[in-house]
Amino acid sequence: MIANPHRPLPRPRALLLAASLLLTGCGGAAAPDGAGAGADGAPPAPAAVSAAPSTPAPGAAARTVPQRIPGLGPRTWSQVPGDARQAVVVTGRGKNSPLSTVVLYRRTATGWQAGEHRPAHNALRGWTDHHMGGDLRSPIGVYTLSDAGGLLPDPGTKLPYDHGRGFRSPGTGFEGESLEGSFDYVVAIDYNRTPGVSPLDWTRPLGAGRGGGIWFHVDHGGPTHGCVSIAERHMRELLRTLDPALHPVVVMGDHASLAR
Repeated sequence: MIANPHRPLPRPRALLLAASLLLTGCGGAAAPDGAGAGADGAPPAPAAVSAAPSTPAPGAAARTVPQRIPGLGPRTWSQVPGDARQAVVVTGRGKNSPLSTVVLYRRTATGWQAGEHRPAHNALRGWTDHHMGGDLRSPIGVYTLSDAGGLLPDPGTKLPYDHGRGFRSPGTGFEGESLEGSFDYVVAIDYNRTPGVSPLDWTRPLGAGRGGGIWFHVDHGGPTHGCVSIAERHMRELLRTLDPALHPVVVMGDHASLAR
């Protein structure tokens, strides 16, 4: 557990200096996942991420609220922690597609309630069960969401939030789009990282070769190197909604892989 989740994380000067020099996209230019991050490239949805739609009438709850998250097969479902009460489900269109949909689910006494569907981007080459640095694929799996940060001030999240200039995103993406503002808000996905530290921390428990720096971040109009990107207003809403007390996780992968 994080000792004090409502205070900004410390940012050692050496770490932020390295981050400011190297960070140019998902994982950073010299970090395992290379430069560049993604964006949804689709017309923005009209509403913000919804944590918990209105509770159904008592007689209808059992019929309308699933006891399991739709689309997740037994293998995927077995990886969702029993104490998780929030799950951000990222469903890719195909194994080799950079296009995804993001839905935030909230577990209630009656079952899992879905929020709005949001367009998103994942890695340029789609998805993989065994992510390696530079493979341009997003890692399939279930991962905790412990830490956040960004170039802009904390929008009101309950997650520990590291605000600083280290979250810069210079350069251009795969389609020539500017990366400016991509890291205005980020949520670290706990793939090959140590929970409880800044998203800028480069510690890689699985080794540098397995990549890292996999985040939710603001979209910019093109595929990512491994992250998941959504519209800026949806990132703000996600940050305001995620609650460490509800043990949030992300469930991510292409449609067929999640159904296993």
